[in-house]
Amino acid sequence: MAQIKSPEELEKVRQEIISGKDPSKTSISVCSGASCLAAGAGEVIAAFKAEIEKQGLAANVDTKSAGCPGLCEKGPVVVIYPEEICYLQVKPEDVAEIVSSTIKEKKVVERLLYVDPSTGEKAVHQSDIPFYKNQMRLVIDDNIKIDPKSIDDYLAVGGYSALGKAIGSMTPEQVIEEVSKSNLRGRSGSGFPVGFKWESCRKSKGGEPKYIICNCHEGDPGAFADRRLLEATPHTVLEGMIIGCYAIGATEGYIFVGDEFPQTVENARLAIKQAEEYGFLGKNILGSGFDLTIKIYIDGGGYVLGESSALMTSMEGRIGEPRMKYDHATDRGLWAKPTVLNNLQSWANVPVIINKGADYFSSIGTGESTGTRVFSIKGKVKNTGMIEVPMGMTFREVVFDVAGGILGDKKFKALEAGGPMGGFIPESLLDVKVDYEEMKKVNLAMGPGLLVIDEDTCIVDMVKFFLNFLANESCGKCTPCRDGLRHMISILNKITEGKGQKGDIELLEELAEVQSKAALCALGQGASGPLLTSLKHFRDEFEAHIVEKRCPGGVCKALSPE
Repeated sequence: MAQIKSPEELEKVRQEIISGKDPSKTSISVCSGASCLAAGAGEVIAAFKAEIEKQGLAANVDTKSAGCPGLCEKGPVVVIYPEEICYLQVKPEDVAEIVSSTIKEKKVVERLLYVDPSTGEKAVHQSDIPFYKNQMRLVIDDNIKIDPKSIDDYLAVGGYSALGKAIGSMTPEQVIEEVSKSNLRGRSGSGFPVGFKWESCRKSKGGEPKYIICNCHEGDPGAFADRRLLEATPHTVLEGMIIGCYAIGATEGYIFVGDEFPQTVENARLAIKQAEEYGFLGKNILGSGFDLTIKIYIDGGGYVLGESSALMTSMEGRIGEPRMKYDHATDRGLWAKPTVLNNLQSWANVPVIINKGADYFSSIGTGESTGTRVFSIKGKVKNTGMIEVPMGMTFREVVFDVAGGILGDKKFKALEAGGPMGGFIPESLLDVKVDYEEMKKVNLAMGPGLLVIDEDTCIVDMVKFFLNFLANESCGKCTPCRDGLRHMISILNKITEGKGQKGDIELLEELAEVQSKAALCALGQGASGPLLTSLKHFRDEFEAHIVEKRCPGGVCKALSPE
């Protein structure tokens, strides 16, 4: 493919790709996300290709590996277009029947459909499944329709049209103005206005070159929303980054991602190579005179590298630990040059804003919190996986309408949001909205993961688990974090072993409060979140362990009846 030299040529190429596709032709999309691959999706894809060849349908049927559509609990997920028939938990031995019945005879295989656990009703189409129907998908809607390894698939659904619009008809200042007007806020949890950060970097007198960084660092082992998004739709992230560099005046960009996610790294590297081949990266992008390179930076795997200064220190080849912030990164960041660091989801939202407009984007949400948020939802719910919901949706709707409610119809106990540095809320606060301000009021972080806890879970034990994780991931540089975590874990160990004493709760509160104010970086300051929120909302569980020598969740062996 020759490099595309202008926005006009981009649209011409797109139309050629679209015209080469028959919209009525049967297409079988099989999720190739990590969860589905672990459940056998690779074998399912191979079985489809072999069966289609065997039945002489190769000229009439396409089979593709697609991005993760969520609903990981029911994988491998297969969607057949143009009818949008959705089959769940498909096995290689199901393939022959699907090809014979659905592909050839247009009959539905009833046993592979989604069944509503409450009503028993079956959903034939993906959009009829409550898990999907109750979401709002701006960023991940095309995941199951496109092969993450195919730039042509991305172009066919409108990919890089936002880049063509930005470079072809907008000045860098106009791009920043549009992003600012949309009120897009950083999706890493802090909620800092993206447009303001971009403008500060563009106007910085810190010299050249300027850098951007896409932070795809997810230390929380249970939160996979960001890496799965990059794995499923890498060109969406790249497009947002290229537009951001054009607006800021940056000439180098980096995707910071963990080496423990090889499929994510592989897809991102291939996307960069394809973007270079098409002329979306490199010299004179789309004939604009704008030059840009984007590279993958593989991090060392430490949770503390999610902190901005530790991340940049690691990229500079030094020990990845936090440093004092005397300057804003937009003035003095990576290699002491102006730098914009945004979460992966922040970059992925940029093409939506440029294509649909700031007014459209800001009409979704609560005014202060606009657009959508992609989460991973896990724990004791009927439907786990990757979800995208509008800002302003309540967590009650997320848990019961999107995720289908509590597994085994157990009683809901708590929602933990924000990962190891997040917080717990009880059922009485489930009507809190997905909104930066509302979540901050109840000490929840807008992190990528939501964990649902049922009545058979011990809150004290969960807090101990998170603190142990953070203690292992702490860089150990500052005393409040290093020693504070060690002391809190020691007290929690005593409590769960039935050796808790009067005054332990108050001591835990004091240690957590000091650490939240005195620790050097966000990890140390946020590490007390699970403890403080659990003591606020579930103090009775701590008291039951200490006073009654009883574990309400029946988890702590020393306090559970034999």
